[in-house]
Amino acid sequence: MTGVVCHSMQPTQPATVFIVDDDASVREALAWLLRSRHLRSESYASGEAFEAMLETGLPTEQPGCLLLDVRMPGMSGLALFDKLVARGLRDLLPVIFLTGHADVPTAVDLVKRGAFDFCEKPFSDNLLVDRIEQAIRSSVQVIEGQRAQRMLQARRTELTDRERDVMRLVVEGLPNKLIADQLDISVRTVEVHRARVFEKMDVKSAVELANMLRGSV
Repeated sequence: MTGVVCHSMQPTQPATVFIVDDDASVREALAWLLRSRHLRSESYASGEAFEAMLETGLPTEQPGCLLLDVRMPGMSGLALFDKLVARGLRDLLPVIFLTGHADVPTAVDLVKRGAFDFCEKPFSDNLLVDRIEQAIRSSVQVIEGQRAQRMLQARRTELTDRERDVMRLVVEGLPNKLIADQLDISVRTVEVHRARVFEKMDVKSAVELANMLRGSV
């Protein structure tokens, strides 16, 4: 199986699989498995060590996922997951819990709370890598969605107040004549503003503009 290819609007940083487990043999085995599938990894022996890394800040354009042991001395996997949720990183860094049989009910509950999945030890290498690759694709989609929102906001800031008024009415489906009546301007002025809106928002039609702004206007 080959590594994940990340298709995006612009090249993203290479994906990283973070491994957090207090068992050195587990960390080494997972790192070897990931290398064999051309996936980059970083390993941490405790939740505290991983949290310290987070303090330096994750690259915002780096896709990845987290393999997290449920039971560890000190900060448990559950406690670390709660910290990720609090930091707003749950979707950017999907979490796959590594769990023993006794912890399966806990892992199921964590999935209901937003964890990506869990794998019971001993796990199937192929199944785990499949889920890791799916988690990375999910991370890429989140990054692309955030990037698209930033781009949309940047384009909207370039609009004048009048162009925003025209854009809102265009998205509502009003023809130029009714837009002119509502804004008390000429149809020709509406046409000029409409053309500028399309140019600044980089769209070709009102339908494309509406699709871009759906849920944002």
